[in-house]
Amino acid sequence: MAEAKKVIGNLKLRIPGGKATAGPPVGSTLGQWGLNMMDFINPFNEGTKDYMGKNVIVHIKVYEDRTFDWVCLGQPVDDLIREEIKIAKGSGKPNTDKVGKITRAQLEKIAEIKKDQLNAVDLEGAVKVVAGTARSMGVEVEG
Repeated sequence: MAEAKKVIGNLKLRIPGGKATAGPPVGSTLGQWGLNMMDFINPFNEGTKDYMGKNVIVHIKVYEDRTFDWVCLGQPVDDLIREEIKIAKGSGKPNTDKVGKITRAQLEKIAEIKKDQLNAVDLEGAVKVVAGTARSMGVEVEG
């Protein structure tokens, strides 16, 4: 069995799907680790064209031999909430200034999309995680 490669870095980036370029944040981040940007940019743009223009979260594992693996986690929960209830941004004061309302059905829809990445055992737990994110954005949770 081949020896496992030593991981020297775990990067998390938020990049517009299908639109990674050699400029910041991609170029500057990968450059620091001595990685070939085009080895990431071309496959990333190809693999995320369904998310064109929407931000996606990407985790990149950098190995000691200057190779890397990456995984796209899709859109962040806060972006999905903003899209679902059609608001531009969350509240600066979420406890006092509410910016919108979200229904149980909308929470379930988002939880279903993100269920594999949330720290939850079942759909009910995933809904609670999404509801917590919504509350922290100043969105009232109904039901």
